[in-house]
Amino acid sequence: MAEKKIIDWIAYVLLIIGGLNWGLYGLLNMDLVALLLGTIPILATIVYLLVGISAIYVLYVLVAKK
Repeated sequence: MAEKKIIDWIAYVLLIIGGLNWGLYGLLNMDLVALLLGTIPILATIVYLLVGISAIYVLYVLVAKK
């Protein structure tokens, strides 16, 4: 198995954050990112953007290895 690079770990952590955020939103109607970073909307936007980029990166890695 190939060794994970730091970018892989960052992408996985961001995807976990995004998944937990969506789970909490669906279950409790609570947006964790907005709750933590609501007073700084640009940071919340950056987190959402990074989660989306991470999803694209992980999808690319999964497809490229096949």
